[in-house]
Amino acid sequence: MSNSLNSSHRIDSALTPYGWDDGFAADFTPHGEQGLLPGRVVRVDRGLADVVTPFGAVRADTSLVTPRDPVKTICTGDWAAVDPEGAPPLVRALLPRRTAFLRSGSSKQSLGQVLAANVDHALVAVSLAAELDLGRIERFLALAWESGAQPLVVLTKADLVPDATGLSYLVSDVEAAAPGARVLAVSAATGEGVDDLASEVRGGTSVLLGQSGAGKSTLANALFGADVMEVRAIRDADGKGRHTTTTRNLLALPGGGVLIDTPGLRGVGLWDAEAGVGQVFAEIEELADDCRFQDCGHLAEPGCAVLAAIEEGSLAERRLESYRKLLRENQHIAARTDARLRAELRREWKRRSAQGRFMGEAKRGRSARG
Repeated sequence: MSNSLNSSHRIDSALTPYGWDDGFAADFTPHGEQGLLPGRVVRVDRGLADVVTPFGAVRADTSLVTPRDPVKTICTGDWAAVDPEGAPPLVRALLPRRTAFLRSGSSKQSLGQVLAANVDHALVAVSLAAELDLGRIERFLALAWESGAQPLVVLTKADLVPDATGLSYLVSDVEAAAPGARVLAVSAATGEGVDDLASEVRGGTSVLLGQSGAGKSTLANALFGADVMEVRAIRDADGKGRHTTTTRNLLALPGGGVLIDTPGLRGVGLWDAEAGVGQVFAEIEELADDCRFQDCGHLAEPGCAVLAAIEEGSLAERRLESYRKLLRENQHIAARTDARLRAELRREWKRRSAQGRFMGEAKRGRSARG
């Protein structure tokens, strides 16, 4: 009994800073009975993983937890059951994931890619050194909501916007594109907003996402209070940077919480993110409930509450266009793996195309008579 208590205490004291809790301890129980060690994956690289365990970090073989489905493969943030006796040690199993941040793979195959696991907060870093791309922010947020994490938009390099009024307008524009998510302007150079951000991420696991040049590594250094990430200057010509971070790394924050830094993401294709898209565009989905037709496409149908909101100015047309674009993309990704869905989508597109032509001809006829 004493040895068991000592072992439990050692696990808790060593792994709690990395997010270990009673829930993960319960999931690990059958693996512990087999003499395996719990550990959190802090980095994955070429078939090996760096795993922090109660007895320190080990470099473990991941061949047993590398299935064909890349969505289920081991990734940074996973909790693992490690056999310490091998040379190298061997990851024998992964604990069930609470959340997973997924995107569409970069290849032409219909495969997803897991970027981080067991994440509580998704920090979407957006540089104020360049013009805001609200559509890209909405895309990141859709993936964040779908993952099960709480998104937070971090507007970096706020010191480059010297006018306080101008900065407040930029924050308001992003807030309108990010319902349900906090938007925080931060400057690592001046320290503005860094304490607020540290307070937000304390006590959970956060993944830091964004394009190259968004200032993610500089922001990570500000949260750590030390230069733990390499920082490279961005190109003056286009405001973009090289991939300072080339792998996903997990580190425990000094003030509490865990941060996963990721490489700059050039592409963030959706992956089974319909619910996430709905969350980002919650006001459109709420309006759609009042449309005359249940299957309204918000194109030219009579009694469309969404189009009525655009006409009266309470909904921006840009929001509707972005909503349509992300839904189409998500449907296309899903259809690549589902032949029946592809056929249904083709029939639906033909129906809506015919309906659009009919409504257009009817409108032209009324104009001619008028």
